[in-house]
Amino acid sequence: MMHKLLMLIKHSRRKKAQLLYLIAIVLFVAGSGGIQPKPAAAVTNDCNIGAGDQASHQILVFDPNVTDWNSSSALMWSWSPSASNGFSNPTPGWGQPTDMKLRSNCSLGGGQWMAVTDTSGLAAIISYPGGSKKWYQNTAANLQSAELLPNGNIAIASTSSGGWVRVYNSSQGASSSAYDQYVLVGARGVLWDPLKNVLWAVGDNDLVALLVQGSPAAPTLKESFKVALPSSGGHELQPVYGNKDRLWVSSDTLVYQYIKSTKTWSSTYSGASSISRAGVRSVGNQLSGQAVETVPGGGCTLNSWCTDTVDFLSPGTTRVKTGAAFYKARILNPEYQ
Repeated sequence: MMHKLLMLIKHSRRKKAQLLYLIAIVLFVAGSGGIQPKPAAAVTNDCNIGAGDQASHQILVFDPNVTDWNSSSALMWSWSPSASNGFSNPTPGWGQPTDMKLRSNCSLGGGQWMAVTDTSGLAAIISYPGGSKKWYQNTAANLQSAELLPNGNIAIASTSSGGWVRVYNSSQGASSSAYDQYVLVGARGVLWDPLKNVLWAVGDNDLVALLVQGSPAAPTLKESFKVALPSSGGHELQPVYGNKDRLWVSSDTLVYQYIKSTKTWSSTYSGASSISRAGVRSVGNQLSGQAVETVPGGGCTLNSWCTDTVDFLSPGTTRVKTGAAFYKARILNPEYQ
């Protein structure tokens, strides 16, 4: 028995020595140019793209890696409210979807949820990818943006009646209707900041940070900070993924990055020469750094704010959905920042 054990040890040592010898040969040849190491495969965590198609009255989710968005392989998911997913048919307030943000949320039972708005008045929280109703209100207002808060309540922005931001107590049930309101002229964007524990909102002329106080059942809003936009006509408000200190903010004429720590604006960030332009209605960036934008035009004639084209910048390319009428294209990253 002892003899067999000694033989096994010697065999193991001999195999190890042979392996080390082979490794040394490979490294020598590689260094001399005979064998070149292969580069590591590219790794991407880029997210799907959501867009509200006001022509088909649906929210559509596309694979950004498929170049032809008219092909069935590009369309990953579609949704509209109906009796089958918990809404009435037809659904009051639905017809021109404007925003769709995907969030992970433990307060609503875990999983992912989508906060949805429509310019006709609908605000809703739906399961993703199931699409079933968690909460819904018809505000009868021109809604532009939504954000799902960590406690399960929803924030929405509207340009109607001078403009306002509301937080509804959606955590309390499917038809909970209590809310608090902050007046913001031309409100078009809302974004929760888990680092600073504030709700950012953008309007025609200002970017504001709001404290969400009270209780989940009875939320209140209080202004914490306000700064004037460098140019008027604020539209978009999104995180700069990869830099928790910065926000994307678009106006009628330019796209900026707001630096939270210094309370200053940057128009010379990386890629600004192609990203910053007039009329940008939505802007954000993938984890790879590539920006995604919508600007009215292309082949869309349904209204003055639509496009059938989503622009990818740095590096640049486009995705076209023939016959579509997109307002915003949203990178469906479930993280707040």
